[in-house]
Amino acid sequence: MSDRDNEIDESSAPLLDHLIELRNRLLWCMIGFAAAFGLCFYFATEIFEFLVRPLQEAFADGEGRLIYTQLYEAFFVEIKVAMFGAFVIAFPLIAMQIWAFVAPGLYKNEKRAFLPFLIATPILFTAGAALAYYVVMPTAFRFFLAYQGDVAGLDQEALPAIGDYLSLVMRFILIFGIAFLLPVLLLLLNRAGLVDRQQLVKARRYIIVLVFIIAAVFTPPDPITQLMLAVPLCLLFEITLLIIWFTDRKRRKSQSA
Repeated sequence: MSDRDNEIDESSAPLLDHLIELRNRLLWCMIGFAAAFGLCFYFATEIFEFLVRPLQEAFADGEGRLIYTQLYEAFFVEIKVAMFGAFVIAFPLIAMQIWAFVAPGLYKNEKRAFLPFLIATPILFTAGAALAYYVVMPTAFRFFLAYQGDVAGLDQEALPAIGDYLSLVMRFILIFGIAFLLPVLLLLLNRAGLVDRQQLVKARRYIIVLVFIIAAVFTPPDPITQLMLAVPLCLLFEITLLIIWFTDRKRRKSQSA
């Protein structure tokens, strides 16, 4: 048996044992999500108040209103808030269970290669969500609410529905969080040998155009919000090129040694 075969974890269990382990991992994921859902549903009002804060601060007098036009809308908004919060809370447990199921089938060098990406993924997602919550949403809401006022002698007032507002907030957070995972995707492609730095540099102009198209499609139709997504993504792309340059340089030194 070769040394490479010895590096892999001892996991030569039959298929049935792997299926049983997969069932147990999924069961723990469901239990964790259910527990997080119950906790978030209990504090659904406080969580929704946290999500509403950017809109409240965007109103000039701080006395805006949220409405709901269907009797069951407020209840289902709390359900959505609880599910959204439960996914955020239970995601580390779900990721750990997935890693615990996949890791025994990886070699030690593959584990060392994937570990930085597992650490960077929640950090980058949180950074994107924080940018959306603390910077983008207040700016976008102030821009939208600026259209309030007198129009031909009539009072034009913004009365957002709670369901529509929650959908917009979750859209902001998810889009910015997922978009900030661009470096992880590019580094994984580079590590797998599918793309190299020279190819990414040559495709820079096309990637920048694609970034602006994504920002235009997945964000509200105002230029401020689109720029707030496109500009950080372009910066992350340039940082990724720099990281790839350092890793390639380190790899060449280790090979020459």
